Amino acid sequence: MRPELSAALDDLNSTLTTIEKVMDPEEMSARVRELEQQAADPSLWDDPDHAQQVTSELSAVQGKLRKLTDLRQRLEDLPIMYELAEEEGEGDELADEELADMRAQIEALEVQTMLSGDYDQREALINIRSGAGGVDAADWAEMLMRMYTRWAEKNGHKVDVYDISYAEEAGIKSATFVIHGDYMYGQLSVEQGAHRLVRISPFDNQGRRQTSFAEVEVLPVVEKVDSIDIPDADVRVDVYRSSGPGGQSVNTTDSAVRLTHIPTGIVVTCQNEKSQIQNKASAMRVLQAKLLEQKRQEERAEMDALGAGGQASWGNQMRSYVLHPYQMVKDLRTNYEVNDPSKVLDGDIDGFLESGIRWRMAQQQAE
Repeated sequence: MRPELSAALDDLNSTLTTIEKVMDPEEMSARVRELEQQAADPSLWDDPDHAQQVTSELSAVQGKLRKLTDLRQRLEDLPIMYELAEEEGEGDELADEELADMRAQIEALEVQTMLSGDYDQREALINIRSGAGGVDAADWAEMLMRMYTRWAEKNGHKVDVYDISYAEEAGIKSATFVIHGDYMYGQLSVEQGAHRLVRISPFDNQGRRQTSFAEVEVLPVVEKVDSIDIPDADVRVDVYRSSGPGGQSVNTTDSAVRLTHIPTGIVVTCQNEKSQIQNKASAMRVLQAKLLEQKRQEERAEMDALGAGGQASWGNQMRSYVLHPYQMVKDLRTNYEVNDPSKVLDGDIDGFLESGIRWRMAQQQAE
């Protein structure tokens, strides 16, 4: 076997061994057996919420264990693939493809082991707001929303849109949506901050270059164990008719809901469900997530650690998307960059997520 190939396999083996030490397959197997016993109990579904938690965790742990076991077996089989190809006088193309695929999967799993925060395994609640830049900023906010929903679709994650406030000429003033799935908050929390777009404005008759900004806020979805109690007296509820594109009963009845948290002044709206009750429930989940984030900020005494960011403008951006005079997307924290903005804006952001998570881990270790 070629020396460089042996070195590559040794490197993958070392990384996978480290991952196994962190994830502990034996402990995971024991947890699977424990959860299987609970799932087999006929009385489990007497408490549907608890039953859902048990079955969801069982499925998640089984999936992780299966993936870890599969990667180990494939890595052990890889040298044999190369040996067979050499003995039969065939090329190494198939084995090389397997090596590349395994490297990508092991690196992705390595990144997941870095997601060990209290809320990292939660689903993600994302708020996008247009910033400086007028109509271009509103259009940019809508482009970012599409980028994240495309990423979710490509990775098999469901997206629920809670609220969209459309701008007058084009784009959106703001949007709130949830991306469902394990570790969505851990992965997407590194996207929080101001995103800057530079391009020839499609809204400028003179074809001038325009810089615009949008703010991305990422929060963990609140669960029942979070104990975020909101007294009814602390919330003002306003109902109104939904605006923007709709259909059926969406914008023909007063189904949209606006919640104002009186002690903090936080305002949340939801208008994408058909009924007022559904919109109020969704808005309450968003409000709880925002209050949970505020609580975490206060407890950590570092106001910018995980909380809602600042103003989307010059000096605050965490990533630049340049479409003119050259093509580049660059993360200003990690220096990771890509020269194909169209792919990034179509949801190809895994490289930015991975580099962001590694950067965050390095920052935490330095502290």
